[in-house]
Amino acid sequence: MNVRTTTPSQEFVTDLKSKGFKVIKIEPTAKGYIEYTRRDFYKIALVKGKVKVHQASEHFVYEGTYLRFSNPHLPYSSEVLSKRYEGYACFFIEEFLNPDRRSKSLQQSPIFGIGAAPALKLNDLQWDIIADIFEKMLSEQNQDHDFKEDIIRTYITLLIQEALKMDSFQANKPYQKAPLRITARFLELMEQQYPIVSPERPLQLRTAKDFAEHLSVHINYLNRMVKVTTGKTSTEHIAERVVNEAKALLEHTDWNIAEIAHALGFEYPNYFNAFFKKRTGTIPKSFRK
Repeated sequence: MNVRTTTPSQEFVTDLKSKGFKVIKIEPTAKGYIEYTRRDFYKIALVKGKVKVHQASEHFVYEGTYLRFSNPHLPYSSEVLSKRYEGYACFFIEEFLNPDRRSKSLQQSPIFGIGAAPALKLNDLQWDIIADIFEKMLSEQNQDHDFKEDIIRTYITLLIQEALKMDSFQANKPYQKAPLRITARFLELMEQQYPIVSPERPLQLRTAKDFAEHLSVHINYLNRMVKVTTGKTSTEHIAERVVNEAKALLEHTDWNIAEIAHALGFEYPNYFNAFFKKRTGTIPKSFRK
């Protein structure tokens, strides 16, 4: 059988990052194989049909009606196995749902955290409830008014709340394979340090070595497990999270650069300046302006 390989186009990704969200309707004739890769966005999909999913070194086959979740840290692939496959999908970036970056990360959510069940089985009534939310999102997406983003944001939050309400036990069910387990502990520990609320309470765990010691594992083992699960090393995850917090502090506090550098664990402000410029292309002072 010839299988059509599909991946999000660059135009799709650019539009998604620009707007912060995108909602689509999956046509009943949808076919194809989505390649195994890591995305830079979250996804909630409501689907009917049969699909095979490869995620974090595990294979799952879903058949019937279900709600699927994927996050930017876990690479995945999926292949449609049934003749009829339909539903809806919502894609969004975390900055859209949490624009001020001062709330807890979605990585701490029971349905998006690494180790959570990647899908919830739904009955007909639950399908109707979720499908109605998606239809409203599709309608709102085509509107042009000042409150559109707020309304879409509310609908995404409602989807997450409905998912938690429908099956909290299944959503929290952990998978016990070592890579998932250690990666989930690492990311959870990292997120527990944020947001930073005072320059006098700086990051305690700043390097991969710090996290490895706290988790009582060798740094090489931590890096290997995180890399296998997410495609990135623990050091890369730490750097990305520090940059995101730096942006939030520059945008939403009046702390000076030295205070922000200290809060983020940098011994000297010039170290922070070099780190920030390497990853954003600009220095903190210019970013704040």
